[in-house]
Amino acid sequence: MKPLARLLPLPRSTLWDGAYASLRAALMEGRLAPGQRIVLRDIADQLGISLTPVRDAVNRLIAERVLERGSVGQGGGATVPLLDADQFRQLMTVRSGLEPAAAVAALPHATPAALDEIEQALQAMKRGVDEHQLERYLAEHHRFHFGIYALCRMPIVLEVIESAWLRCAPTLTLALPEYIPGLRRYPFHIAALQGLRDGDAAAVAQAIRADIDSARDDICALLERSPRP
Repeated sequence: MKPLARLLPLPRSTLWDGAYASLRAALMEGRLAPGQRIVLRDIADQLGISLTPVRDAVNRLIAERVLERGSVGQGGGATVPLLDADQFRQLMTVRSGLEPAAAVAALPHATPAALDEIEQALQAMKRGVDEHQLERYLAEHHRFHFGIYALCRMPIVLEVIESAWLRCAPTLTLALPEYIPGLRRYPFHIAALQGLRDGDAAAVAQAIRADIDSARDDICALLERSPRP
């Protein structure tokens, strides 16, 4: 019988990086809400891996100030922070400054094929709302924005944008019940895509900025009305 070919072991970094990427994606897409506990065992079970890479991923996110360290009773877990209005406003100011610039820088690289993919995300956002699948809406909303920003070819700018999203995306979910079902900001997304198709830098920047500023104003007002725990 022919012996089994020797398989190369997976790099140790694969599980560590995979756990970190999975948690980042959940945060970026708004699948983790403010105040939600991150229990290491639960995450490890969902990912089908041991506790060690999950603990490492959580510690990295705590060091990046994306998560807050949990109590001893959480077994080394963490909590998704609820930002106050001032913290949220600062992060959205970062987004309002950088994302329009990234969208404008994307224009020279916005091929018809790339724009068609961005439009697919836009259409899926609407279907997510129509079908009451808000988690799908959030995933497609993230895909729409980063489909644009990925074209800017400015990795440092993109890294800063991602950092701001990581910290503010969970708080953005507070507006789900009131604003997303009515697609309050959907026209800004349509205008951004049309600006990209037309090669109109001013229109693209204005639409992206209006989307961010509208969300900032709505959610800051909500945070200021709500008592802190």
